[in-house]
Amino acid sequence: MAIFEIDKGKAKRIRLSEFKLEKDLQKLIEGNLETIFNCRFIATEFSTGNVHSGRIDTLAISEDNNPVIIEYKKAASSDLINQSLYYLHWIRDHKGDFQIAANNALGNITDVDWSDIRVICLAPEYKKYDIHAVHVMGANIELWQYKIYENGILNIDEVFKRTTSSANQNTEESTGKNPVMVEAGKKAALTRKTATYTLEEHYKNLDKRMYELFYVIRDYIVALDSSIQETPKKNYIAYKTSQNFVCLQAYRKKLTLYLKLNPEEVNPMPKQGRNVKGIGHFGTGDFELTIKDLADFEETKYLINEAYKNIGG
Repeated sequence: MAIFEIDKGKAKRIRLSEFKLEKDLQKLIEGNLETIFNCRFIATEFSTGNVHSGRIDTLAISEDNNPVIIEYKKAASSDLINQSLYYLHWIRDHKGDFQIAANNALGNITDVDWSDIRVICLAPEYKKYDIHAVHVMGANIELWQYKIYENGILNIDEVFKRTTSSANQNTEESTGKNPVMVEAGKKAALTRKTATYTLEEHYKNLDKRMYELFYVIRDYIVALDSSIQETPKKNYIAYKTSQNFVCLQAYRKKLTLYLKLNPEEVNPMPKQGRNVKGIGHFGTGDFELTIKDLADFEETKYLINEAYKNIGG
């Protein structure tokens, strides 16, 4: 990917640069963790003890309260994948160590969500064999590629992330059954085995009218971009790319959306909207939308698009 600087109608190619030390990359990410990955910093070079004899480059917690491990490499290396998998298994067996570290860094974190553990690998490139290995192993390892340019621009692209989509468009064609219900059954079985959460858990108590509205809103959100992920959590459904931009809570007679928008910049404030800065709520985002019917949604759906653009797509 070529990057150009435009000055008075003239395009100048920006040359690639590099970090002198791997630690320089790590310090930059840790100092900007919320901006880049929307995670809260817990520890650097976190020791896994004398027996395991390892050090996790960066330990953090996501906006959804999932544990996060970040590993870096200044050059392409299969060791990055192996180390990440090693630390993923370690943290699953040492939840108490993570809880203590989180409490020390951030205060009382009482609700760590262990249904998912994010492992982020950051390197300038990956070998095709490494991408294939991560794909087939099924672990929740994310591969991110970075490029640093001579003018200080940092570009980070997602190379691979485990697919967690909750719907399969081909199911109905191949089986003749409702794909939503087929997928819900699969997800329910997965929940019983792994304690992860399902889409069906959120819409199962909706009446018929709200169920239909739920899917109108859901389809609008996921259609904004093919990279959008739908991730059911315990108390809400998160829609995200690199970070959440909408969190949806389903109630019997209404749907509540929390958007990544600054409420003070929403003008005029719609009657369906509310500033919830400083007000405790599930989900991420300071702008609340309450949707009770299709008219509410049509009047305010542009704000969902604004929230998507606000996080950079």
